[in-house]
Amino acid sequence: MGLVPNPDGSVSSPVSTARTPGAAPSGISRPGQPGTAGSSGAPGSSGTPDSPGAPKAVDKETTAGILFGIGAYGLWGLLPLYFFVLQPAGAVEIVANRVVWSLIFCALLITVTRAWRVLGAALRNRSVLGTLALAAGLIAVNWLTYTYGVTTGQAVETSLGYFINPLVSVLLGVFVLKETLRPLQWAAVGIGFIAVGVLTVSYGKLPWIALTLAVSFGLYGFVKKRVGPRADAITSLTVESIVLTPLAAATMIFLAASGTATLTTHGPVHFWLLLASGVITAVPLVFFGASARRLPMTTIGLLQYFAPVLQFIVALVVFGEAMTLERWIGFGVVWLALLVLTVDMLAATRKSAAAKRLARREARADT
Repeated sequence: MGLVPNPDGSVSSPVSTARTPGAAPSGISRPGQPGTAGSSGAPGSSGTPDSPGAPKAVDKETTAGILFGIGAYGLWGLLPLYFFVLQPAGAVEIVANRVVWSLIFCALLITVTRAWRVLGAALRNRSVLGTLALAAGLIAVNWLTYTYGVTTGQAVETSLGYFINPLVSVLLGVFVLKETLRPLQWAAVGIGFIAVGVLTVSYGKLPWIALTLAVSFGLYGFVKKRVGPRADAITSLTVESIVLTPLAAATMIFLAASGTATLTTHGPVHFWLLLASGVITAVPLVFFGASARRLPMTTIGLLQYFAPVLQFIVALVVFGEAMTLERWIGFGVVWLALLVLTVDMLAATRKSAAAKRLARREARADT
């Protein structure tokens, strides 16, 4: 119940191991290639759960999935360092470059994977195109807010946004998808509201950066759920980049004409670092797709906390941002809410697994 979008906008579920449409992008799989998030193996894995070679194959795939997941969330968690070295480029220029160069890099990936037919089908489908256009607007707001927060010395608050994102996603599940929450989930949401109140007092204002990030990602996840399996991760990113590129390119031209662009005025290193934004945007997404194909959503839901934890550490250790006692208390309450949500998720997973084992035993008994 509820969706947890990841920093790239792909979607995981914090409270269920069931694969929801669009919950785990299949990366750069070709049409027809298996790519289900909750599967025990991946394309090319040998054996079945009942075959002698299966345990070793499953273990190998699980290990690979965890490594890919750590790689994806680790890169997202270290993203503030990338924005830091791009100074003096501002948030608007960084996001504009990120959109344009992401489109070019995605075009290369689609060429390598021969997925142009998949992209063409997505562009011809009005439902998919319209939904991804809305998703593009939401992710643009998210990227701008996140980049603005990091580049203006508010990286701690940006990490807070991704910490409270699962709580916002649970609320969307209740009010939009009409899902029913379990008692521990309601407790987590209640604790989350208390945390926002404590942090509002500590900041002296509503933590609008964190709330904008959490709400925009939550809505982005809901919109991507509507697309479902009709567009994989790279196809989705490509379509979203196509939608945003005209505005992004116009922004780059305006900045250059007004003399405020830094792309070509701060040396070759800065130039290539900005161009690398396409790779830096797409590579973690590909890693996430590879991880999601190999791991159940429970594991993905736990791995997602790598990103905000790393962002939080970078903000304190590298950027030297201050944390008052009141903010520590506020973050502590947020972490308590996440702990409650995680305990509920693990309990629900064990209950679901036990029910499946019982069903299999009954099915065998009937035969």
